[in-house]
Amino acid sequence: MFSQIEIMEYDKSSEVYSKVVRAGKRTYFFDVKATKNNDLYLTLTESKKTIIDGRESYQKHKLFLYKEDFEKFQDGLADALGKIHSITSGEENDTDSSSDEVNTDRPVDQFSEVSFDDL
Repeated sequence: MFSQIEIMEYDKSSEVYSKVVRAGKRTYFFDVKATKNNDLYLTLTESKKTIIDGRESYQKHKLFLYKEDFEKFQDGLADALGKIHSITSGEENDTDSSSDEVNTDRPVDQFSEVSFDDL
């Protein structure tokens, strides 16, 4: 029987794992893939259904995340989600941030209103 690594070598798409998250009009795909050297990386894809001239179409945006960035990405995401939680719960608990992080602690009412549809 083949090991998992040997099977991945024969798999043309190199997909190791996939998770689909449906969220309203958007669908998010979390795909773990392997390079030819069996290094793992993550692709995050946002897919949004749109209707153009009466026909369904999908807009896709993709982000590639490589293993050397996993920890920093996870820390940044956790920090941002924690900030959202503290703002929405009324608790402003600032913690020490890493030195390479840009901190823009502004009151919520000073943020410009941007729709992801505009991006």
